[in-house]
Amino acid sequence: MHKSILRTGNGLAKQTSRNIHVNSPPTNGARITTLPNKIRVASDPAPGHFSSVGLYIDGGSRYETPETSGASHFIDRLAFKSTSKRTAEDMASAMHSMGGQIMASSSRETLMYQSSQFSTATATALELISETALHPSFLSEEIEAQRDAAYYEVRELQAKPEMVLPEVLHSVAYGNKGLGNPVLCPEDRIDLIDSNILRRTMEAWYKPENMIIAGAGIQHEELVEMVDKYFSSLKASTPAPSISPSIPSSQRSLPNPQIPINLLASSSQNTVRKSLSRAASYLFPNTPSDSLLDKSVSPSSSYTGGHKFIHEPKGDFDHLYIGFEGVGIHDEDIYALATMQVLLGGGGSFSAGGPGKGMYSRLYTHILNHFSQIDHCQSFHHIYSDSSLFGLFASFVPAASGLRGGNTPSQILPHLIHQLSLLMYTTIPAEELKRAKNQLCSSLMMAMESRSIQVEDLGRQILVHNRVVPVTEMTDKVAQVTAEDITRVANRLFGPRSGNNPTVVCQGHEDVKDWRETFAKYGVSNSTSS
Repeated sequence: MHKSILRTGNGLAKQTSRNIHVNSPPTNGARITTLPNKIRVASDPAPGHFSSVGLYIDGGSRYETPETSGASHFIDRLAFKSTSKRTAEDMASAMHSMGGQIMASSSRETLMYQSSQFSTATATALELISETALHPSFLSEEIEAQRDAAYYEVRELQAKPEMVLPEVLHSVAYGNKGLGNPVLCPEDRIDLIDSNILRRTMEAWYKPENMIIAGAGIQHEELVEMVDKYFSSLKASTPAPSISPSIPSSQRSLPNPQIPINLLASSSQNTVRKSLSRAASYLFPNTPSDSLLDKSVSPSSSYTGGHKFIHEPKGDFDHLYIGFEGVGIHDEDIYALATMQVLLGGGGSFSAGGPGKGMYSRLYTHILNHFSQIDHCQSFHHIYSDSSLFGLFASFVPAASGLRGGNTPSQILPHLIHQLSLLMYTTIPAEELKRAKNQLCSSLMMAMESRSIQVEDLGRQILVHNRVVPVTEMTDKVAQVTAEDITRVANRLFGPRSGNNPTVVCQGHEDVKDWRETFAKYGVSNSTSS
């Protein structure tokens, strides 16, 4: 996942006249072919009764402008509706007849259309994906129906701290632009989205050189033929005009409506979580390759850090997040940082932990097992092409609730900061480091048992590195991480000389106080100068 060495494979002899560029075969069976219009096709012919195929596009909320803010959310939700060739009813009938699962999803740096189906239905799946991605109708009644769905999703998000606060954390960390743009359409933009905005956005992003089509459980030559049939009409183009990052408007607080009956009928359930947390593994980011992004059209995200308090006196718990900018996906320290996240681990106080499930991670052994008032404490790591967001959060019984054992955010903050300081100022015991590395490697390996995750990671790897990265390469890199690496990377991210300011987000009865002094007390970051 972390180099830009091109994977190769044999091509189609009968299509050499079309000048299809095919690369030599790799050792792990995955192959890549570049069609004349620059769209890339990657496959892993793993045998099985089912196959998966997906289209992955270099685009997402990070690249939205003030005029197109919210477009990727609507493009996602309008997928597999009517096209120039099918009505919405015909599309739904075709999807159901495949006997599989088909979906669309948007994130900060990627849009994806993906299907898992019987191998005999792969051509149908790819045809439906091509129609919805290349020839959507965007009928006014379909857009209007999705407005109600979008309103509901945004309000549902606002009612769930575990989902809204990571979004707030991004907006604060990146100054409300670039990676700080919202994944879901801001409420004041929902009524402004129309077919012209959606088509203009797709014209800017949906270019063959920015597309990857990946397949698992299908022969490479067969997949290339299908892609050539359904996507050859796309023409390679020159870079689009400059796109500047957007600054989303604040969201209005509105009462919760009933769930609209037309809410995302063609997509999977739990749609908000799908949008906000697509991640196949610890080391596969929600991101395209920065090498594929023309710097004149890709807004670079400048990490700023900062602090935000959201007053919510009616919640059962207070919530506190602290984060720092981590390294981008191409940085070799990404392996040490991923290991650090697993080492910290954590989870819920009532989660079904056990050997191999994080019960020996530091946030369990140092915090959750000692402080019954803390309901949830966990590490997080959101990885992107040129940055990442690493940190900890805790949900706890508030002192203001009057319940016995409640705490203020200012009392919880030192516990979180202390865990970061231990990474810098103490040596990780060998057995603890080995356990974290084994957990990370097993997570990577087990993720590949899922056909849908396998094809998603295959497509993302090509977007990120323009090559297929064997899981054994990643596990070999993880195995090389040392205790000294953990100390060094911790100091690089949040040491007093790192120059990296923290991001602090608090929601609940009261704000966290004197947070800069608390960071300084534990020798974490240089926040006193910010």
